[in-house]
Amino acid sequence: MEKEKKRYGGHVLAVPYPSQGHVNPMLQFSKCLASKGLKATLATTVFISRSMRPQSGLVQFDTISDGYDDGGFMEAESIDAYLARLEAIGSKTLAELIMKYEKSEHPIRCIVYDAFLPWALDVAKQFGLVGAAFFTQPCAVNYIYYYAYHGLLKLPVSSPVSIPGLPLLHLPDMPSFIYVPGSYPAYFEMVLSQFSNAEKADLILVNTFYKLEHEVVDSMSKVSPLMTIGPTIPSIYLDNRIENDKDYGLNLFTLDPSACTNWLSSKPIGSVIYVSFGSMANLGEQQMEELAWGLKGSNYYFLWVVRASEEAKLPKGFAEEMEDKGLLVNWSPQLEVLASEAVGCFFTHCGWNSTVEALSLGVPMVGMPQWTDQTTNTKFVEDVWRVGIRVKVDDDGIVRREEIEFCIREVMEGERGKEMKNNARKWKELAKEAVDEGGTSDKNIDEFVSKLINP
Repeated sequence: MEKEKKRYGGHVLAVPYPSQGHVNPMLQFSKCLASKGLKATLATTVFISRSMRPQSGLVQFDTISDGYDDGGFMEAESIDAYLARLEAIGSKTLAELIMKYEKSEHPIRCIVYDAFLPWALDVAKQFGLVGAAFFTQPCAVNYIYYYAYHGLLKLPVSSPVSIPGLPLLHLPDMPSFIYVPGSYPAYFEMVLSQFSNAEKADLILVNTFYKLEHEVVDSMSKVSPLMTIGPTIPSIYLDNRIENDKDYGLNLFTLDPSACTNWLSSKPIGSVIYVSFGSMANLGEQQMEELAWGLKGSNYYFLWVVRASEEAKLPKGFAEEMEDKGLLVNWSPQLEVLASEAVGCFFTHCGWNSTVEALSLGVPMVGMPQWTDQTTNTKFVEDVWRVGIRVKVDDDGIVRREEIEFCIREVMEGERGKEMKNNARKWKELAKEAVDEGGTSDKNIDEFVSKLINP
């Protein structure tokens, strides 16, 4: 390691989009760069820095502003207003941060920026720095957006859609911004704008690993050269090459994990359904009720993360009625939970971080996608990686309790469930292989580091 530190050098500034699901993979990638001898600084917004109190011995933290230092996104009057101010104030404060380090012992040599923030590349180029786009979502979703941005995919789309390297996609398999035309126009513009100046980036990094998406990686690489650098989860769960890397080190919620881990330790192997929909999902009251009774009907133990803001939607008395079978918590140490032998199935929204964590820890899934990339991720979970099943939604847009119960049983029992478990174990090994010494992601990261040292 000492030899590597002498060989490598240079300072990388990582700029994530300011939400938990984007900060975590960028922070994890920064740790990886730091472990290979680079100086790595992660620039979160002032609001996130104050509310999350980031900690990581390997990575330094600094701040830029999104113009909403007291409340972040929740302070903004609209999505449009937030994104416009993030760009205006973010560009200005990013430039100031670069200038601050210009006078230091370690001036910044490279900006690794979330592809949701293409303006960060413009700032990097103003200062003559290397600019590396970091695509947080899977390659398949990036390629769909690439097709849409370049007019290769006519909108609104008609089903089915054929894109090289991807399976045939029907309308519900597309990202929600495409299959529900007009939904969240500001976000749709943002995901397409990832490609507005991507050809000017010196490198394109994608948060996936080669064997997981090899067909689409090969296909997209022909039009947009890219490097796979994932999975970006703490090292202890994969190659264990980064010392004391047990968690991301940056959380919206910091509560005692022992309630979950102690409860799980008392349960038989593979007997628990873990239920979580991430930090942003917002289920309706009727859907919460159907999910509650579906979990009860399955007759399995369950650990369900219900955020405080969602608790009022639970059926009255449900938590008390189910205390012998279920544990309801406001927050969970998700990686520790998924790594527990007691967990047999992950009932998930299929956000990309959650999906990658489940794949990396060998846990089969029931997918109940809500929006954005989750629908496409679930398509791959079910039909490409074959590690899970997607719930069916009725004509009212509700997943009924009988369907929830059926899907849980499909994963937990029978021949199809066995196949999913075997496939999950396979992907776990391949995820570890990618980041281990000489793996595809490890080689790509080494190449990235050497390009900074020897431009």
